[in-house]
Amino acid sequence: MAAAVLGIAAALAVLLGGCGAGAVGGDYGGEHPDYAKKLAGAPPPLRKLYAQSNRLLPGGLDAYEARLATLRGYPVVVNVWASWCGSCRYEFSTLQRLSAEYGNRVAFFGVDSQDSNDAASTFLGEAPVPYPSYTDPSRDIYDELGAIGMPATAFYGRDGKLLYVRQGVYATQADFRADLERYVLDEAPGTAPSNPN
Repeated sequence: MAAAVLGIAAALAVLLGGCGAGAVGGDYGGEHPDYAKKLAGAPPPLRKLYAQSNRLLPGGLDAYEARLATLRGYPVVVNVWASWCGSCRYEFSTLQRLSAEYGNRVAFFGVDSQDSNDAASTFLGEAPVPYPSYTDPSRDIYDELGAIGMPATAFYGRDGKLLYVRQGVYATQADFRADLERYVLDEAPGTAPSNPN
């Protein structure tokens, strides 16, 4: 009984904890998918996005909105994160797996908010992702999305319209996948992951 209570308390801490000293860390430094293999069949606009994998891009809100405009016709998932955010780090392994699995049909990119470029680059070296992140030191993109903490994940439709912003960490990959299915997969070309192996 005590073990069950402790397990529930730990799960609630992950869900409600947000970023801070008590946030749970993930296995972000571990093995990641073979992005080149997984995303080999991506259409040209997504290939162009993924050609900037793991990079921090300047330009703030204007560059962010310009990128969204180039991705019209594809659903988009944007993750707002920071290297100092324990919950963001926890979520990165899920982002690595799902972006590799669905990245041929759904555009993924990040927003590194309220962070230093050096710390963010070091973290991306430990937890590489197949997509770039826009730097957001002044919280302009963060505020535009209406984020109230980190991480936050925004889902855009093929028409570029913001459909949903998830506030806080996804405790499990299944929870993240459920929102992908609910908000954007019905808008993506095809009906199944394009390269699941």
